[in-house]
Amino acid sequence: MAESESRVGVVFVSHSDKIADGLVELARQMAPNARLIAAGGTDEGSIGTSFEKVSAGISSADTGAGVVVLCDLGSAILTAETARDFLDEADRDRVVIVDAPLVEGGVAAAVAAESGENLAAVIAAAQSANSVQAAPVQPASGQTRGQQDGASAGYTRTVTLINADGLHARPAADFVKLATTFPVRVTVNGKDAKSLLGIMALGLTRGKAVEISTVDEEGKPAVDALAALIESGFGEA
Repeated sequence: MAESESRVGVVFVSHSDKIADGLVELARQMAPNARLIAAGGTDEGSIGTSFEKVSAGISSADTGAGVVVLCDLGSAILTAETARDFLDEADRDRVVIVDAPLVEGGVAAAVAAESGENLAAVIAAAQSANSVQAAPVQPASGQTRGQQDGASAGYTRTVTLINADGLHARPAADFVKLATTFPVRVTVNGKDAKSLLGIMALGLTRGKAVEISTVDEEGKPAVDALAALIESGFGEA
């Protein structure tokens, strides 16, 4: 999927045009093909929100797959709600204003949209920013195994992170995008491999052990592919 036409659009509504533009720039580092639109500031370029900018942003972002709108402050939400209310009913139904942190939720939504997820999944990705908390890294076994303590069948690989800057935003996004291509559930040190914010909350740095697991034997190709991506260093020098 090389174009953004069939992807869910994401609109960043902020009282500052610089914040909105900066968030699009940030998110595009991880989602270069997603439909990301900035709608910040007033029509005169001052601090505030603009009905016209938000309406135009929603229209530009909507190519049929739906639009997720994220806002910074209360009046931005009111402006977005007003713009949504002015849409035709059919268009209104696929535009959703999500209650989520603008930065974390916006980045997560952008990566989900980049991966070709549907509107419900992109909404869920944005909302995941409301509950993600840092957690201690789970102990890694240091080995590959197909059975865990003789209990349920599963498969685990433990690899070492070699990136100088650790699992920062761009490689984490690449990891999540690869994980979403597999239908099985895979975890990374206990976190869902398809949750960008969950993985980033682990704070994995260079030299850390990364345990990639699935409880289903059918998940072996996913685990191996994700382990290989980490071992490759994500193409970073």
